[in-house]
Amino acid sequence: MDKQEVKRLEKYLRDTFRLDTIHVSARPQKSDSVEVHIGDEFIGVIFRDEDEGEVSYAFQMAILDIDLPENI
Repeated sequence: MDKQEVKRLEKYLRDTFRLDTIHVSARPQKSDSVEVHIGDEFIGVIFRDEDEGEVSYAFQMAILDIDLPENI
């Protein structure tokens, strides 16, 4: 993904989640995906898919059981 595409994704996430500390950055030696961070914490990856001229993005975020709140 080029820099413009990365910035567009970052703006979309910031606007959607109303969170200015979201940062999207290129992944070393990968051109089909970017990393997503909140502050210094890595939270997931966005993958780019192009099929028949249409582009879509898939956001993948793992949530560890130990990070979930106890008894709610």
